[in-house]
Amino acid sequence: MTAPVQAAPEGSATTDSALVLEVRGLSKSFTVGSIGRRRRVRALNGVDLRLERGEVLGLVGESGSGKTTFARALAFLDSPTGGEIWLEGVRQPLQPTPRDLHRYRSRVQMIFQDPYASLDRLHTVYRTLSQPLRSFRIAPASQTRAACAELLESVGLVPATDFLDRYPHELSGGQRQRVGIARALAARPALILADEPTSMLDVSIRLTIMNLLLDLQQGRALSLIFITHDLAGANYVSDRIAILYAGHLLEIGPASALMHDPYHPYTQLLRKAAPDPQGGFRRGERFDASGEPPDLTELAPGCPFVPRCPQARAACHPHLPAWRELGGQHRVRCVLYD
Repeated sequence: MTAPVQAAPEGSATTDSALVLEVRGLSKSFTVGSIGRRRRVRALNGVDLRLERGEVLGLVGESGSGKTTFARALAFLDSPTGGEIWLEGVRQPLQPTPRDLHRYRSRVQMIFQDPYASLDRLHTVYRTLSQPLRSFRIAPASQTRAACAELLESVGLVPATDFLDRYPHELSGGQRQRVGIARALAARPALILADEPTSMLDVSIRLTIMNLLLDLQQGRALSLIFITHDLAGANYVSDRIAILYAGHLLEIGPASALMHDPYHPYTQLLRKAAPDPQGGFRRGERFDASGEPPDLTELAPGCPFVPRCPQARAACHPHLPAWRELGGQHRVRCVLYD
């Protein structure tokens, strides 16, 4: 979706200070199967994305679309196969040294989907929060406990003294996720990757956590990528929404536009599956999209949604459609809008 640019040397800087993140052609492949029967899974296919300072971007797609792979590649928990990652104007090496990683993770932190698995069960809350404070030299040793208490208060765990010495099994799911959010804030990052942070929580507290993330993002001028399978939830928290399917970005634009006037047939499918805040699921709307997500080891040329798309035509097959500009920063990758 971004215009072609000449690659700059790693470590060099761009001039657009409004951007906190720019991703160019990001790809990630995995090798699966046993010896002699190995296959290549193309989980991400040339993803281009830009994120401004203080912006919330919703990344939406069904299970297997590549959302978590994208987040893990950005966090360098999985090494990208190809492409470029620019953070605050500086191109990052795709094979970072420990020193590179330390510097990068002081600016990029991740909130994980499962609050039960993301916290070490043998560490107290204080130990969990004090580690990034020490690692990134945020607070001196004499002030570490007070800094941890301040972090807990910022995520609504009060009084903080009641939580500092607890272990994860002594917390509820919502409390654990608040600790996970506090841990991400401890490094004072510029960008937070929130990988479905509410999907493992009780329905009754999901909105509370979403509001907490918005309050923290606005109060600290953070950039946030909110990853979810729920288009309605993304619309609630996001300034813009990007639609990911089979490792390809298919549509991106203002959140209200994608929620109320989607263009790509896959985005239309997501919209019709989203609940209506005024009255449950939308009635009387049907969208024939039979079939299953494609096999990522055998992706055919063209739009990856073709096998399930009721509006597919011959022009969809030869190659992946180019981006179509629809106005108002709304773009779609679909031949229906030629």
